[in-house]
Amino acid sequence: FNWRGWEIWDRYRAHQQLGDAFFFVTPGKNYLLLCDADAVWNILQRPTDFPAPPEATGKIFAHLPLEATYQGILEMLNVFGPNVGTTEGTQWQRHRRITASSFNEHVNRRVWTDSILQSTSLIRYWSLKPSVNSVAVDTRTVSLHVMSSAIFGKVYPFRGADEVISSTKEDSSSYGRSLKIILDRCIPLLVLGRKNLSKPWLPRGFRELYQATLVFQEHMTEAYEGGKRAMMSNDKPETNLMTSLVRASLASVDQKPGTTASHQEGLTEEEVYGNVFVFNFAGHDATANSIAIGVCLLATRPDVQDWIAEEINAVLAGVESTASSYEAAFPHLPRCLAVVFETVRLYTAVAIAKTTGPKPQQLKIGTDTVLLPPNTFILPNYSALHTHPRYWGPDSLEFEPSRWVIPDPDVPKTTNDSHPASSHPKEHLKEPPIRNSPFVGWSGGVRNCPGRKFSQVEFVGVLVGLFRDFKVKPVPLKGEDDEMARARLLNQIRTDTGMKLLLQMLHPERAVLEWKRR
Repeated sequence: FNWRGWEIWDRYRAHQQLGDAFFFVTPGKNYLLLCDADAVWNILQRPTDFPAPPEATGKIFAHLPLEATYQGILEMLNVFGPNVGTTEGTQWQRHRRITASSFNEHVNRRVWTDSILQSTSLIRYWSLKPSVNSVAVDTRTVSLHVMSSAIFGKVYPFRGADEVISSTKEDSSSYGRSLKIILDRCIPLLVLGRKNLSKPWLPRGFRELYQATLVFQEHMTEAYEGGKRAMMSNDKPETNLMTSLVRASLASVDQKPGTTASHQEGLTEEEVYGNVFVFNFAGHDATANSIAIGVCLLATRPDVQDWIAEEINAVLAGVESTASSYEAAFPHLPRCLAVVFETVRLYTAVAIAKTTGPKPQQLKIGTDTVLLPPNTFILPNYSALHTHPRYWGPDSLEFEPSRWVIPDPDVPKTTNDSHPASSHPKEHLKEPPIRNSPFVGWSGGVRNCPGRKFSQVEFVGVLVGLFRDFKVKPVPLKGEDDEMARARLLNQIRTDTGMKLLLQMLHPERAVLEWKRR
């Protein structure tokens, strides 16, 4: 239990042996691991009784890897300012209200369009190559460009991993490179702080990290000031996440000198930057990692590829993917959305942690009500909760997106302008229950992820762009047939997916794929 990512490998087995709740007891702290949907829901619904653990930079070196990972992420998210991911109490309520309103259907419409534009360019690039080993790199580029459009209103053309990138002002490389450096080198950033990284006696890599924070800050400041100018001149600003947050930051009811953020209705400039970074962190890293894993999982299941392609072609019949409408297409793609849910179920990018705080707290676990001691660190075991046969059946460890889709016999096969008639059966997504759900892929309760639909729209848009006209398989090694190659790739996903800053494939370049037109 003392190595990072053990729970991904173990899944639910420890809980089968030790029970739905068990403690790690250490000299420094007690850790409660939970695999009980009712108890996890109870915790998520009681944020006052079970707050997030207090941030402390030193704790990134804590002796329990799960705590180290969680505390490191919290400190990482605070680098550019307070935000919805790190605040608590009334401060969090203010951040949540404003950021949730920013994730609206206008933004989702933009995400849909950009995801399909980027992924159709991606599949053109992949299909011209005899084999591809850059799935993770290229999907990160797609996600980066979707985020740059949705947050800053900047649109960039897709370029593949081995294509020459010209260093023009309109290229995304400076923005993308700065974000990647920040995420990849987070530990020295957390330990030393931004300002200390510029010291001339530090290694060159540290100074490059400092420069990356400046470049990323410049992008945010430029977009922030542009939004302010448009608002103050009564021009209609472009609809994106930054302009939405700018409107919120100018909505303060009290801007007197010395006023704290708790007395404001809007966000301070620093808080805007903090939330924009969180959006980039979650939207770029977490979503990109999930898409890369999802594409590789689909490469092991040609039947699922055919299944979603049938749906895509039925819904978009006669319409080019790049001309499709978000409102007309996205709600009618439950199979594609099922792939998203199933990928996130098996490989949740990041989990949450809670604590009892300074007071003991009661918690019902199974049929018993227990009193948890003060300062108990609580870790809902997402990997176990998402794969326990009690909740998911005997095939709980298998990639089976069809578990999320159920037929809808009450919906006739009719033709209308927004949803053409098709030969495939009418279906809808089997949404997990709101209460006591064993699925918490985007967290749950009061503090569920405000960008949940954003990530779903992006993922589905990428699936539409990739799988409407193409299919993928792993390239067989010498002596392998296609079935053996698929088994090898599936084993790689299961054994080589682990924790860096977030959950991801550790050596994605080993997944060599071949794309062909249907």
